[in-house]
Amino acid sequence: MALTPAIKILIAIVSTLVLGSLSGLLTIDAINGWYASLAKPSFNPPNWVFGPAWSVLYILMGLAAGLVWSANSDASLKRKALLSYIVQLGLNVVWTLIFFGLRSPAVALVEIIVLWVAIVWCIRLFLPISRPAAYLLVPYLLWVTFASVLNGAIVFLN
Repeated sequence: MALTPAIKILIAIVSTLVLGSLSGLLTIDAINGWYASLAKPSFNPPNWVFGPAWSVLYILMGLAAGLVWSANSDASLKRKALLSYIVQLGLNVVWTLIFFGLRSPAVALVEIIVLWVAIVWCIRLFLPISRPAAYLLVPYLLWVTFASVLNGAIVFLN
């Protein structure tokens, strides 16, 4: 039985949200403890902003992946594009583990630069398959750009 485009999109959104939620659960203790003790720049958003922002981003990311998965396109191109999506999503989780789990903002800064490059690569691979899917990843890229600057400022201040 073949999956409909709507089911593929739903699976992609839900799986991205689940992974993002697990990543968020890893940060709860650190946010109220270790992270609260760090010196942060004046442009650091309040902690409550991160949950809703990431939720919206994960929905957009999942929608993008679902659009690529369900697109009428070369299977090899789709496979490569979706693999790049999985890689950048994994790097997203790894950043959380490094920054909050290992409490290592300096190593996380290096990793988030790799994540940023992976997102750009993913957008590039999504573009010929589905322009809307590629564009749906732009807010994520912008947020990770901001997070990179924030991460760098935290390294500098601490």
